[in-house]
Amino acid sequence: MKTTATALAIAALSFAALSAHADDADPAGQFAASVGTHAAQRTEVQAQYHQYRQQGVNPWATSYNPLRSFQGQRTRAEVQAEYLNSRKAVAAFTSEDSGSSYLAARKAPVEAGRQLAGTPVNAQ
Repeated sequence: MKTTATALAIAALSFAALSAHADDADPAGQFAASVGTHAAQRTEVQAQYHQYRQQGVNPWATSYNPLRSFQGQRTRAEVQAEYLNSRKAVAAFTSEDSGSSYLAARKAPVEAGRQLAGTPVNAQ
């Protein structure tokens, strides 16, 4: 008797937990604004397609290489120096003092002027 009641309780709870509640697909119409109202003509779509085909670049192709025509502006030494400097900064910020000594040792940027919160623009 006890096992039957337990089994019924478990079955009822699992049915309640697994039941799905269906709702309208878009009750508020929130996605209606994202659908374009401009219906392109067949000739416009075909012209765009032919222009795309003439460019010869297919970003969805497996052979697409966006860096094929890339030309860097900096030298290898400049890039290496920048990387090493950034590693020093990362090491300083992950140190025991969380970068306090690193920030204290750096020269503060020159400020044009200081304006405190609540200071009126046209003080009299």
